[in-house]
Amino acid sequence: MASFAAGCYTTLWILRHMSSPPPELAAELARSERVLWFGQPRQGLMLRAVDAFLIPFSVVWGGFATFSELSAMKAGAPVFSALFGLPFVAVGLYLMVGRFFVDARQRTRTFYALTNERVLIVSGLFSRTVKSIGLPTLGEMSVSERSDGSGTIVFGTSSPFDWFAAGVAGWPGTGARLASRFEAIANVRTVFNAIRSAQKSVE
Repeated sequence: MASFAAGCYTTLWILRHMSSPPPELAAELARSERVLWFGQPRQGLMLRAVDAFLIPFSVVWGGFATFSELSAMKAGAPVFSALFGLPFVAVGLYLMVGRFFVDARQRTRTFYALTNERVLIVSGLFSRTVKSIGLPTLGEMSVSERSDGSGTIVFGTSSPFDWFAAGVAGWPGTGARLASRFEAIANVRTVFNAIRSAQKSVE
């Protein structure tokens, strides 16, 4: 009884602190659906745990690739040899700088919603992707929370590749490898409790 009351309080708190969902979400909702919560990931440039590995790696890769390319050009290497090194330089620049801006742009185009029927994720940098998970089939969930109350809710089982894929946003194929999630949202514990409460209401 206490857990049910807590779940109701959580849902009411969320509803009181919401406005209308943005068009990106509203376009996906059925007439029978009630939005219990919606939000977006944290905006702006963001560091992740994987950056402790990726930043030093990208500096070494990018520095070596750029040095090799400049050396080949100064030595008068054949055009093919000079062009061969450009993709490695491009990858190095993306890992050092570009991926942070791609990630930030991608999060501006990502929207999350919890309804009385499902969990909804609308995203896509170059094309629109809609992920929908019905509450009865939501299955396993895990939550990670930061000291400021923000955090990530993962739906289903994370793969060992997730930690790396999250750090190279926009790289072809990485999005498909990530488990569905509400990433870097505010008040993550409140949202997590609201999802559990909504699940119980459809059991």
